[in-house]
Amino acid sequence: MAVEKVDTLVIGAGQAGVAMSEHLGKRGIPHLVLEKSRIAESWRTARWDSLVANGPAWHDRFPGMTFDIEDDAFAPKEQVADYFVAYAEKIDAPIRTGIEVRSVRKEGDTFRVETSEGLIEAKNVVSATGAFQRPIMPAVVPDEEGLTQIHSNAYRKPGQMPEGAVLVVGAGSSGTQIADELLRAGKRVYLSIGPHDRPPRRYRDKDFCWWLGVLGIWDLKVPAPNTEHVTIAVSGAYGGNTVDFRRLGNRGMVLLGRAETFKDGVLQIAPDLVENIARGDANHLSLLDRADDYAAKNNLDLPEEPDARRKEPDPACVTDPILALNLKEAGITSIIWATGYAVDYAWLKLDALDEKGRPVHERGVSKVPGLFFVGLPWLSRRASSFIWGCWHDADYLAGYIAEHRGAQTTDTAAAAS
Repeated sequence: MAVEKVDTLVIGAGQAGVAMSEHLGKRGIPHLVLEKSRIAESWRTARWDSLVANGPAWHDRFPGMTFDIEDDAFAPKEQVADYFVAYAEKIDAPIRTGIEVRSVRKEGDTFRVETSEGLIEAKNVVSATGAFQRPIMPAVVPDEEGLTQIHSNAYRKPGQMPEGAVLVVGAGSSGTQIADELLRAGKRVYLSIGPHDRPPRRYRDKDFCWWLGVLGIWDLKVPAPNTEHVTIAVSGAYGGNTVDFRRLGNRGMVLLGRAETFKDGVLQIAPDLVENIARGDANHLSLLDRADDYAAKNNLDLPEEPDARRKEPDPACVTDPILALNLKEAGITSIIWATGYAVDYAWLKLDALDEKGRPVHERGVSKVPGLFFVGLPWLSRRASSFIWGCWHDADYLAGYIAEHRGAQTTDTAAAAS
């Protein structure tokens, strides 16, 4: 079988891969994008049915095309996926779907990429597979307990869950939205809450995405100490509302601290619920303070919003927190683990990862010449894993590749003369 040769091979056709293709194309760099499923497949099949984007349509998009909805609306997941398909068509991206990359090795200056449809040789390889590759399912409650246990990526809708109460573990965007949906569907819901940030959905007539922009928070280069993996409790569901755990508790949801260990039918709960909620409140109030200072210093005519600082009364589950939960006595028949993802680069047969299997890179440029990463959290700044953020990272990497190719061409011409 003949070996196909390309200049730059991009692996993955989600938001990062499509962005990478656009910027490579603009610079005239021959390239090919491989996708094992469909374009933006994760938006269609690794998310629940009612999911909408967590940012408004004016924010969660590429600069070159808008959504066909109001700017302040939140696009449903299928519309997000369709957006990337349409964008790929718009830029005439050379994407091949249904092709799996099985291994990437390097021989001399050439990458040898084994795929489900044969061998490809490339001068450059860009991994655009993102950071949400392998669902993390903590082995806390044994299967022998007979509960239905799924990761949030397998949850679709309330009717999928068995009769009985549901325990949701994880209070980031996914866990919070899923727990809220189950509660609205009449389920008895327990929600295990860990450390989190809790920004306002909107404040003084501006979405929190706007505030993070003008306050320079999107451009932070590194996370604050011990905050790299802190989840963000934010939602665009039901038109977009600020996540308020006290409000959820007062509506009947049972709030818990972090789930720790399980023995004899009892789940031990960390005594950190009050602390975690308080830290989320502090994060919320800090952003309001910074927004107020910015508005004052820049003489912005924005309506004041004192209600944003008001707290609902603590529900009973907060004033008297549960520290040991007997799952059967509570009627819990299922657990949804909204506990995040790990990267999985088993296909990358190169010395490009650290001891935990994470890419070693400088702004997406790996220590292996010609190998690049895009679409990862904090690749260059806080915005990197978001739709518009990865677009700008792809622009930088395409420029780097173009400059490198120019240097190679010059060196080759000099050698020939």
